[in-house]
Amino acid sequence: MVVTITPNDSNNPPGKLADAELHFTDGPLGGLKLIGFGIWERRTGNGRNVTFPARQYSVNGERRSFALLRPIGDATAHDRVRELILQAYAEYEEKAAVAD
Repeated sequence: MVVTITPNDSNNPPGKLADAELHFTDGPLGGLKLIGFGIWERRTGNGRNVTFPARQYSVNGERRSFALLRPIGDATAHDRVRELILQAYAEYEEKAAVAD
């Protein structure tokens, strides 16, 4: 699996740093990608957060969201993906700094 980063050059919405995709290189998902991850600066300014793909829906006029990627049993499974995405973004930033 490869994490692909697309920077948010427009700074819109504020605080969003980049989008991320998971590209699967082999196995049954080989040749497919999972899109919809967002990398955000935390509102407190301490670190970064990753949002996962979700579908929005309304109930009685209230907007809610349904996570599309969910753990089967291990609730910390999201953490591994989150760390992979944050690591890929840190590597992207390092390469961008060297290019400047």
